[in-house]
Amino acid sequence: MIPKISLEQWAAFKAVVDEGSFAKAAEALNKSQSAVSYAIAKLEEQLPTPVLTQQGRKAVLTEAGKQLYRHATDLLAQAATIENTAKYLASGWESEVTIAVDALFSMGAVFCALQHFSVSSPQTRLRILETTLSGTEEALLGRKADLVLTGTIPPGFSGTRLGEVSMIPVVGQQHPLVQLMQQSGPITEQELGRHRQIVLRDTGTKREQSSGWLRAEQRWTVTHAATSIEAVKNGLGFAFLPKEKILQELEAGSLIEVALAEKMERFISLYLIKTERQNAGPATQAIAQQLVERYGKPQPKCVT
Repeated sequence: MIPKISLEQWAAFKAVVDEGSFAKAAEALNKSQSAVSYAIAKLEEQLPTPVLTQQGRKAVLTEAGKQLYRHATDLLAQAATIENTAKYLASGWESEVTIAVDALFSMGAVFCALQHFSVSSPQTRLRILETTLSGTEEALLGRKADLVLTGTIPPGFSGTRLGEVSMIPVVGQQHPLVQLMQQSGPITEQELGRHRQIVLRDTGTKREQSSGWLRAEQRWTVTHAATSIEAVKNGLGFAFLPKEKILQELEAGSLIEVALAEKMERFISLYLIKTERQNAGPATQAIAQQLVERYGKPQPKCVT
């Protein structure tokens, strides 16, 4: 069904309400007052109830008009969005960008960079794939993502280093290892290996890897980093977790770093890789720039 009332008529209606009179509405729309009056008259012909009433020289909304004013405002905003999107796409910017993010990365830092991008490019949709281990590499090799945030660079690709993450062994505050450390000091790798290890499942389908390099006999495998953190906090085992992702838990004491006789803290470099380095679109390039400029750097706050 084609609407009987045009956008131009709704725009005239909104202008009269916003400006308070037909004369001021005509000035705001850069039209003659007679053109505005005609548009309002045609609009009211199509409506079963009046939307405006005249009080002196001021046009005032009726009760029905108040509701229709809100709908008209939304309608005009949506129409403007459609036009802006068309102009945006015509400029060559991608309508959607897919980003694969390995579980090593701080999503808060990633989202802060993406928020800065979205302020200037709200029309571009973002799709975020949360990946682990070989699943991140598969997203890159299979061209499933435009940008990949990963801890390794496969042969044939080049990446931009964004920083590094420290992987540390941690347990919950009620775990037996906490008491053992209090009594005997740092523990050995063998002692750690006697306890259950919580590891992340590889999201890849072609070759399965493991996020735990101690390879304890008792192992529970979970899908998400957040689940791993909760399992450890509840005393179900130990895990090697990115220190930057558990700072609040460490400070609160809900997670305890395991003091090892043999230093096992591991640093992993973090990289940004463009799947199509030479042919990346402008939106992909802009997101990459925001990540390079902001990831791992102190941010006063994300823009809104």
